[in-house]
Amino acid sequence: MKSNSARQAAISAVTSYKPQTPPLNFLDTPAKDIFGANVFGNAIMRERLPKAVYKAVQATINKGTKLDPIVADAVATAMKDWAIEKGATHYAHVFFPLTGQTAEKHDSFLSPDGKGGAIAEFSGAQLIQGEPDASSFPSGGIRVTFEARGYTAWDVTSPAYILENPNGTTLCIPTAFCSWTGEALDKKTPLLRSMQALNKQAQRVLKLFGHNDPDMVFATAGPEQEYFLIDRNFYYARPDLTIAGRTLFGAEPPKGQEFEDQYFGAIPERVLACMLEVERELFKLGVPVKTRHNEVAPSQYEIAPVYENANVAADHQQLVMLTLQRVAQKYGLACLLHEKPFAGINGSGKHLNWSLATESMNLLEPGDTPHDNMQFLVFCAAVMRAVHLNAVLLRASVANASNDHRLGANEAPPAIISIFLGEQLTDIFEQIEKGGVKSSKSPGKLTVGVDTLPPLPRHAGDRNRTSPFAFTGNRFEFRAVGSTQSIAGPLVILNTIVADSLDYVASEIEKTTKGDASKLNAAVQKVLQQIMKEHKVIIFNGDNYSEAWHKEAEKRGLPNLRDSVDSHAAVTGADFVKLFAKFKVLSKRELASRQDIYLERYCKDIATEGKLTLSVARKTILPAAYRYQHELALTAGAVKAAGVETDTDTLAKVSKLVDGLEGALDNLEKALSHEASGSTLKHAKHFRDEVFPAMNAVRGVADKLETLVSDDLWPLPSYQEMLFIK
Repeated sequence: MKSNSARQAAISAVTSYKPQTPPLNFLDTPAKDIFGANVFGNAIMRERLPKAVYKAVQATINKGTKLDPIVADAVATAMKDWAIEKGATHYAHVFFPLTGQTAEKHDSFLSPDGKGGAIAEFSGAQLIQGEPDASSFPSGGIRVTFEARGYTAWDVTSPAYILENPNGTTLCIPTAFCSWTGEALDKKTPLLRSMQALNKQAQRVLKLFGHNDPDMVFATAGPEQEYFLIDRNFYYARPDLTIAGRTLFGAEPPKGQEFEDQYFGAIPERVLACMLEVERELFKLGVPVKTRHNEVAPSQYEIAPVYENANVAADHQQLVMLTLQRVAQKYGLACLLHEKPFAGINGSGKHLNWSLATESMNLLEPGDTPHDNMQFLVFCAAVMRAVHLNAVLLRASVANASNDHRLGANEAPPAIISIFLGEQLTDIFEQIEKGGVKSSKSPGKLTVGVDTLPPLPRHAGDRNRTSPFAFTGNRFEFRAVGSTQSIAGPLVILNTIVADSLDYVASEIEKTTKGDASKLNAAVQKVLQQIMKEHKVIIFNGDNYSEAWHKEAEKRGLPNLRDSVDSHAAVTGADFVKLFAKFKVLSKRELASRQDIYLERYCKDIATEGKLTLSVARKTILPAAYRYQHELALTAGAVKAAGVETDTDTLAKVSKLVDGLEGALDNLEKALSHEASGSTLKHAKHFRDEVFPAMNAVRGVADKLETLVSDDLWPLPSYQEMLFIK
């Protein structure tokens, strides 16, 4: 039998791996000294900008005031000088198109001086505005090839930073991206609009509670990023991983995650070395990463930051993904961000911790006696109302082909959106509904029963890992977000729907009090009671995985959009169009364009996977099966010729599976060749209903063949090898 050289070479390379770079020395430069070293942040601006310019920039960042374009020249000069001192030769407007990825256009600081030399220039105009081609990015028809002009606009509220490269550095400037007509073509523009709307409505509520001149209110975010690391030799030996980001084939290994010995286990040395360098690079960029650990599945890990301003957090999250992938290469690893790179074990999410804050307070902090904290209860109730009324939007915000593999499995929340409040808060709101709140359950102490261990502070409520939207102490955790996603999309939805609820709450209280502060308590009680009566069906503190909950949710009238196609199709109602238009977050055309883009992306994802399935199965798996079938037949013939009775069951099984694989491939090819006529939605339904099941049928047969074909003939690295050889 012939040995499969590519697979064996990969295993050999993995087992003989040696570090390619010298170890980092954290003693030379402590982590605290490098944090923000490559960021044009507050301290650098205070040092380098004229006082008046610095104050103007800070007012824009901290209070949301308009920035006078006149100050841009001073900022540009200081930014250029700082960047050049750090080795920069170019600057880049970094933006976030609707691909979900990061995009950047690099320009040199140098300009000819007309005398045979060059000078370094960077004007306020160059800082404020760039002009990439807008027709080459997804636009849902807003921009077409003969209407290519688009603009990037400097986002003052997200700091510029230096990105290092072995051959130099680049000044990176976060920007918004819009068309010549002013329509949003990116993730950042709607996010900034939603934060502006949220601030306006939250300010109204704070003023009702006696804050005469409240600080700017902003959403905060802290996304926990899950990911896999496998050796790059395995990665390159799997065409499905390199192109689709997930394995389209792979039999279940003898051991998966059923022993539950991966989670929080000791981190492998090579992986930990990679993590340390990732964190060091992120510290330089001012990304406040805090936590690292083994996740539930083998070769799965997590990195999590402290939460910060949501707009900055969204930019930082893109940097986290880029840094993970770049640094992993240095350690001979591939970072897999796909929601489900391996079937049969946990996939990866990006739990989005979300709250509301000012510079001085967290508006979702309940305090020691939450039943007395009317301000907190109002903001919490507004979120409850927002989620119930707009569950469809929240579901759509996390919908893509890759997250469809994950949502609803025993690793991620189901497609049914509900809220976990916990025992303490649920009790408080139930008291409110009955007419008045008098107490809240106290946290207390937890005694472990060991004299040498101190009593531990105990939270008033447990956590619920099955809930898609859970209150976790002083914030909500949106657990349905996928690991490949930009968090900007879910943030846009959360900010907008909560702004709408805060508008409702403020209007109801204003209507009752009519400016009389003495009526505030009664007005608050009235609006909270009304919200609880109308929206308590969204609260569920039990097991979201259970079949009983699915039946109960249906009785409650909660939507259950099981896949991306249905989710995106649902975001067409007049109410949703009206909601986004009301707060000037997305126009009707911008909203429709996004729906078209996301459905088209779904079609492209499934089409790519379908073609890959055909290619790998026909060119790699079938030939291996044919060779094994041939060798079995030769062996059986030789044994029979020698006059010995032989069992041909294995040959019969392999032959049957080979026939089945050929038939399944013909069906898949037919499904891919058929073009559904009509709208993008119709195309998406075809890929969901015809192509995707045909792909799964091919895989089902191929995975059975993997369990039978001789190991030295099987061409693809197995799950056992990829997940456990480190």
